[in-house]
Amino acid sequence: MSTALVTGGTSGIGAEFARALADRGYDLVLVARDVERLEETAARLSAKGVSVEVLAADLSSRADVDRVAVRVADESSPIDLLVNNAGFSVHTKLLDPDVSRHDLAFEVMMRAVLVLSGAAGRAMRDRGSGAILNVSSTAGFVTMGSYSALKAWVTAYTEGLANELHGSGVTVTALCPGWVHTEFHERGGINTSSIPGPMWSTVDVTVAAALRDLDRGAVISIPTVRYRALIWFVRHIPKSAVRAISRAISSTRSRTNQQHGGSERSA
Repeated sequence: MSTALVTGGTSGIGAEFARALADRGYDLVLVARDVERLEETAARLSAKGVSVEVLAADLSSRADVDRVAVRVADESSPIDLLVNNAGFSVHTKLLDPDVSRHDLAFEVMMRAVLVLSGAAGRAMRDRGSGAILNVSSTAGFVTMGSYSALKAWVTAYTEGLANELHGSGVTVTALCPGWVHTEFHERGGINTSSIPGPMWSTVDVTVAAALRDLDRGAVISIPTVRYRALIWFVRHIPKSAVRAISRAISSTRSRTNQQHGGSERSA
C-alpha cells in the first residue's frame, strides 16, 4: 500500500487531499501544528481503513522541518507521495518595515518546500518511483505583493525540480488553484466580498483536478477551465498589462478590507 505525507493536512485543501488519498487507499502521514486537530483528523480518516500517522510540526521552525525531512527520507517506511500544502495568506505591504510576516512566509512556503521536496526527491529517485505535489497558486502569475512572489517561486521551483528528476520515475507537479472556498481567507483576515461568485471553486473540485493531473504526470495543474483560460490570457498579454490589472485588484481588495475592518491574523 502506498503512503502519502501531507503538510497542513488538517484543514482546507490539505484536509481534502488527505480525505481523497484515503479514499484511494493511501496510508497517510499528516503534518500540522495543532496536535488536537491532528488527532481528530487521524481518527476520522482511520475509519476508512487506512493507517494514519501524525507528526506535529511547525514548518516555520527549521528544526521541525528537519524532523519532517527525516520522516520523508525514511526508507524503512517510504513516502510515495509528498504533498507540500502548508501555507497562509500574506497581505503585509512590501514597504512595511516589519518583515516578520514575510520571514515567516519564506520559511513555511519556500524553505520548507525546498527542504522537504529535496528529501523526497532524493529518496524517490533512488527507488525509481514517487510523486511530489507542491501547492502553489494562480497568484504566482500576477504581481500582487509578497504572496504572488512566493507562489511564483514555488511554481518555478517545481518546474526546475521536474527537470532534475526527468526520466527518474519521479513526477513533480505544481497545483495552481484560484479562489477556493476554505477557512484560509478567514484565518488570514481577508475580506472576499469583492470576489465574483464564478471565480470561486471548491476543495473537492480542486483536489480531484490535481490528482488527475498528478496521475498523468503534468508539471503544472490549474483546476477548472475558467482559470486555465484566465492564466493563458495572463501569460500572453504584456507584463505592463499584468501589473496594471494586479494594481486594480489590489486596490479594490484594500478598500474592501478597510471598509469591513479586515485585519491579518496568524495562520
